Amino acid sequence: MAADSDPESEVFEITDFTTASEWERFVSKIEEVLNNWKLIGSTAKKPLEKGELTSGVWEEKSDEISFADYKFSITHHYLKQESLTDKEIKEESEEDALPEAMQDLLSMNNDFPPRAHCLVRWYGLREFVVISPAASSDAVISESKCNILLSSISIALGNTGCQVTLFVQIQQKTRRMYVGACEGPGVRTDFEMVHLRKVPNQYNHLSGLLDIFKSKIGCPLTPLPPINVAIRFTYVLQDWQQYSWPQQPPDFDALVGGEVGGLEFGKLPFGACEDPISELHLATTWPHLTEGIIVDNDVYSDLDALQAPQWSVRVRKADNPQCLLGDFLTEFFKLCRRKESTDELLGRSAFEDESKVENADISQALQKLTEPTAVHMPRLSTMSNMVHSARKRMHKHRRVEESPISNEVLNSILLFLFPDAAAADAFNAKRSTSRGSNIATFEEEGYSLYSQFKSAPSDSLTYKLALCLCMVNFYHGGMRGVAHLWQEFVLEMRYRLENNYLVPGLATGPPDLKCCLLHQKLQMLNCCIERKKARDDGREQAAENALGGSMERKASNSKGTPECSDNKGEPSQQKSWDSWSDSEDEFFECLSDTEELKDSEVKEGTTKGEVKDGGKKESQKWRPEARLHQHGKLTLLRTGDPLYIPVTQEPAPMTEDLLEEQSEVLAKLGTSAEGAHLRARMQSACLLSDMESFKAANPGCCLEDFVRWYSPRDYIEEEFTDEAGDKVLRRELSARMKIPGNMWVEAWETAKPIPARRQRRLFDDTREAEKVLHYLVGLKPADLTRHLLPCILHAALLKVKEEESMEDIPSVRKIIQHIITHASKLLRYSNPDIKKLEEIISQIIASEAIIARSRSLQAKFGIKKCEKEEEREELERFVSYLLEQPEVPVIGAGRGPTGSIIYKLFVNAQRLAESTEEATTLTPIEDEPGKLGSSDEHRSSSGALSEFPPPTGREIILRTTVPRPAPYSKSLPQRMYCVMLKDEFRLAGAFSSDTSFF
Repeated sequence: MAADSDPESEVFEITDFTTASEWERFVSKIEEVLNNWKLIGSTAKKPLEKGELTSGVWEEKSDEISFADYKFSITHHYLKQESLTDKEIKEESEEDALPEAMQDLLSMNNDFPPRAHCLVRWYGLREFVVISPAASSDAVISESKCNILLSSISIALGNTGCQVTLFVQIQQKTRRMYVGACEGPGVRTDFEMVHLRKVPNQYNHLSGLLDIFKSKIGCPLTPLPPINVAIRFTYVLQDWQQYSWPQQPPDFDALVGGEVGGLEFGKLPFGACEDPISELHLATTWPHLTEGIIVDNDVYSDLDALQAPQWSVRVRKADNPQCLLGDFLTEFFKLCRRKESTDELLGRSAFEDESKVENADISQALQKLTEPTAVHMPRLSTMSNMVHSARKRMHKHRRVEESPISNEVLNSILLFLFPDAAAADAFNAKRSTSRGSNIATFEEEGYSLYSQFKSAPSDSLTYKLALCLCMVNFYHGGMRGVAHLWQEFVLEMRYRLENNYLVPGLATGPPDLKCCLLHQKLQMLNCCIERKKARDDGREQAAENALGGSMERKASNSKGTPECSDNKGEPSQQKSWDSWSDSEDEFFECLSDTEELKDSEVKEGTTKGEVKDGGKKESQKWRPEARLHQHGKLTLLRTGDPLYIPVTQEPAPMTEDLLEEQSEVLAKLGTSAEGAHLRARMQSACLLSDMESFKAANPGCCLEDFVRWYSPRDYIEEEFTDEAGDKVLRRELSARMKIPGNMWVEAWETAKPIPARRQRRLFDDTREAEKVLHYLVGLKPADLTRHLLPCILHAALLKVKEEESMEDIPSVRKIIQHIITHASKLLRYSNPDIKKLEEIISQIIASEAIIARSRSLQAKFGIKKCEKEEEREELERFVSYLLEQPEVPVIGAGRGPTGSIIYKLFVNAQRLAESTEEATTLTPIEDEPGKLGSSDEHRSSSGALSEFPPPTGREIILRTTVPRPAPYSKSLPQRMYCVMLKDEFRLAGAFSSDTSFF
């Protein structure tokens, strides 16, 4: 223990000063990243072509490194190019070849690229690496830290042999300050930068900048090699007062007051409410000058914009301009996120009021079941009563002034949705046309989208309802207005069901599964109304026939006809009518199981013992009923009577949600034998109904007869030769029909001879209609919006397509195709992704903004007023290029037709800026922008005011090749870029030196 506590026995730690420091680790990480990105050594690539830095594809990759606890982001920016082949490398290889970056410094093909990284614009590089602080708030400000970083990249370049330029970002990131280096075999280029807030007076012109450049390169040669100069002046036009914005917003009062027809409710607005072009930038360029050709100092300048050999224009777009269609879509889409119900928005529901009316008549429910009476179709004096009756019931408990939608607007919307209510004389036309209301398909417009978007046809009720709800949401009460209109719509559906009025704007037939679920529900309701109407019409006809028969009997009785002689016919006649009219009730099967069976038993009793005559006596057990027509030459196998096709029930129409429910129920039955048998019985309801109808139409038939009509492939007829050599025809059922426990055999044995009109309905239209109405009542505004969103996107895309066809913009066509492809995949599901829907809406808004910009530029350049066809075509191409490209050259510079218009735009803006309020009434140069003339004529006729405004920005590039630092050093490229703005002065220099002979 004593030895353990002895201080001398403690371990002595030795500090190894040969281990790597944090700085060395940082340099090693830089080298590791350069190795991983394969930037070691030189890579030969093709020389840059003109404009390639702008039109080419730029790529980048990033990594993260750290200096102790300080994190840096290292990013490699490079222009994607094809590498040279080995043969091309041998042809172009030189022992003393300069690094690629130094060659780019002298390239004049890509000066002033309109869209590129700032370092590309300043130095013309095609590849470089940037090291910057990882956090946006961090900055390398102290000079010592900057020197450490520069030393780090110099060591990394030397150790790896990398010839790609490395930059380090210093100071605050908003200042965009970079320093860097590039090293090659025996050469080195240092990249330096100066950034000031104000332009020094002595350097506010070309001569002062040349002095800086010459002093920096410090060339020892007495006749200094010529310095190449490239100059660009940029002029910004912001004042568009002389040209009003052509977009006229819709007249909201006209929409409300009804001055515009009801069809206005079916049109989406389009266009920007403000000018989507905020600025026009004119760049005048002198690309190839030498030092002695031009004079630019503090006293005099030869740099006149009208004399510049090159003009180019770019437009600055307004940030998120307010567009009508985009606002409509955005506000409607916001409803998807709301959770309020209709009752919460409107208070007491109108559906409760209607239920009270039904409860008041509950005492008459049994009477309706037991004593059916003929339903008479109401003869309305005006169909407008039909449209507004539901609304009147609702407003009994809600004051008119509390309604989100005024009566006038509501009437216009309802008349637009239900045009059959426009006038009283449309009643007969509705009865004749609404049953077969053939909806014009989208193929007529040549642009079928509803099946791809799963929306609805463009002239369907669902489509119109979506447009009206979108407009109501934007103009008339927002979400409460949507809930109000939806409530009115559901009440109208209830009224039409009760009074047998088909819903207009829906194609006949079963629900179209290519459309949205709401459209399918409305089609299902129409099917129910059609079935109910047909049944009630038949009931009226039967009642009239029965009434006519009773009148004849009374007339015959008055003549002395014995009363007892016709007493047997009346009960049977009354029974058949009662049983048929009760077919709408849920309990009709009880009637068919009692009276019908008794009737058949009586018939069987009367015919008992008469079977000796064969099938003829047996066929007289019951009277054939509900025959459609004879089936060709086929006869019944047992009796030889003709085989008749029966009147059958139509299969029940199904919407997609009902099909899903049915498939889930069938799937839950499992794979056991019992489950399979039960599943088969559930699926054979239609088969059983058809068998009963067939038996009723063909007395004395057998299963083989039914199979011959229903499934001919399952009835086999073969001819063979018997033992006597005679040819015999053998008829039998197929093998699957002979399987024990076959469902067809079981259903045939169960089936009774009951005609279709007296069977239990396969499609209970009363119940299905109530289910549809219950579904519609339960929809919240958010659910309704999700159902109708495909229709709104469909309508918006058609609107964009229509507007684009007037302008012919290729970029908009590409966006439309992308939207169609994306939306078709997204909207086929019932619950599409909300974020992806937002992307589609943003693309539609972008298309609208592009079209608005096109119209704005056409108005500003006076294309429609241009008289000469050639000049008009040139202006149209110029405007089209402005929308597609970041910068467009002006043909003929200031002397061409386009340049003349641009000149007038700037001169008129300059007049407005310099003149007093009295002088603003002066007429601008050439009141009609389409009348073109040369800029020289304008200049001579307008005097001093015709001069251009002072340039907003000036850019100058100076280049030369000189030996540096000694006269005997290798001649290397030197470059300095300068930009002078109102509140910024920046110098970006790249100065090369010979590291072998210095």
